[in-house]
Amino acid sequence: MSADLGLPLVRSGTESVPALEEGLTQSGKDFSSDQEVRWCPGCGDYAVLKAVQGFLPDLGLRRENIVFISGIGCSSRFPYYLETYGMHSIHGRAPTIATGIATSREDLSVWVVTGDGDALSIGGNHLIHALRRNVNLTILLFNNRIYGLTKGQYSPTSEAGKITKSTPMGSLDHPFNPVSLALGAEATFVARTIDSDRKHLTSVLSAAAEHRGTSFVEIYQNCPIFNDGAFDAVKSPVTRDEAIIPLVHGEPIRFGAPGADGGGGTHGLIRDAATGGVKVVEVGDAPDQARPEDVLVHDAHSLDATTAFAISRLTDAGRLHRAPIGIFRQVSRPTYDDLARDQITQASAGVIGSKSERLAALIGGGDTWTVA
Repeated sequence: MSADLGLPLVRSGTESVPALEEGLTQSGKDFSSDQEVRWCPGCGDYAVLKAVQGFLPDLGLRRENIVFISGIGCSSRFPYYLETYGMHSIHGRAPTIATGIATSREDLSVWVVTGDGDALSIGGNHLIHALRRNVNLTILLFNNRIYGLTKGQYSPTSEAGKITKSTPMGSLDHPFNPVSLALGAEATFVARTIDSDRKHLTSVLSAAAEHRGTSFVEIYQNCPIFNDGAFDAVKSPVTRDEAIIPLVHGEPIRFGAPGADGGGGTHGLIRDAATGGVKVVEVGDAPDQARPEDVLVHDAHSLDATTAFAISRLTDAGRLHRAPIGIFRQVSRPTYDDLARDQITQASAGVIGSKSERLAALIGGGDTWTVA
């Protein structure tokens, strides 16, 4: 239950969490532990860690009211490097442990750090149920499309045909699209960002933290040792304008080099009448081009996730020639932990009698029978 400390509360996603005392300030250094950060040189995890450490002071929360739960994998070392509470937990089970914490401790801001193997293989079942329940926690999924900690086996997001130590003749599996999976589980906040884009990463983290309910953020994260260059298409200055499809609520979905009309890139998304989904088209005045007014306007707040799901399917399972980046969905729905606390309050309000009387009623009530 929430601790009443007489302190102001901040942000919608942490509205039950005590705020930092008035007049006190924090910096990224305050959220950096004394542990040596040990990832491979060039690992994208360094960039994400720095972004998170720099962002956490903006929450305006006390460090002891923030907790990071991780599973198993390279990304799961995160709790050691943050000066908050945390737990390096069980392979794939971080969402389950985080659910228990968020439900029992309303006064905590709960975060999950996981990887594509940890979350989508052994932990797949736990992930989808946390998403559908809409527990008030933020899940950061680091997707490097490989098993890094165990030295380079293919993962649930590796492309078909991937040559690895465990698939010497090429992977036969069709990969998961994490964003599509989250939308299919009806998550209320779904986003994708990139480890090396500090500004975009921070803005997505901010929106995720403000959200009341489960926030799911996929982070494209490069593994320079076992899967280097997996995201070159969305990172290289030469290709990123054509590869990244930026999603901004309320704005037309256009990308590529600036168009002649000044309204965005030369390409955009429109409805596909043949499939009911969306498709990429050229935008312009030519007869074979789509008109600017026909370009789809992104609506992250739509209660119907059909269009968001269709946009997520534009991500190819190969070398990521195109990838929508941004917030796909951001809607409001009652959270599991809030509803559970309400039930406890209602049940407690109707309880009368002494402890022994209540115990006898519990044992003897409901479906009982007597064995002669």
